Amino acid sequence: MKVALKIIASLILIGVLSGCDFGIPEADEKFGTQNFVSAVSIIELHKLRNGEYPKDLDDLEFLGDWDGIWLSAVRYERNGDGYNLYLERGWSKKPSLEFPVKFKKGLGIKESNVTWASAK
Repeated sequence: MKVALKIIASLILIGVLSGCDFGIPEADEKFGTQNFVSAVSIIELHKLRNGEYPKDLDDLEFLGDWDGIWLSAVRYERNGDGYNLYLERGWSKKPSLEFPVKFKKGLGIKESNVTWASAK
């Protein structure tokens, strides 16, 4: 019995470490939201400090140790006086996110794969 429990626990751990989501799409949504919002925040901070959006994400300064997570989860393109930002990954898959239109008010986002919902 103990051996069977150890085998099951090992299989679950291997699945988690290998990126299996075990039917937890809300993890993709939560991480996807955090990745997108973090990207917007630091990109807009760069604009505030430097007067223009970064040419690419490598131009961003003063990043924390955890910022590499969202850097690898988004695709950024400068677009004239704004930028395009695409979410590529949540926890392990690409979620479909919806933000209120009000979120992007005053931001330089021109194109995104995020859905913008009007207030109800």
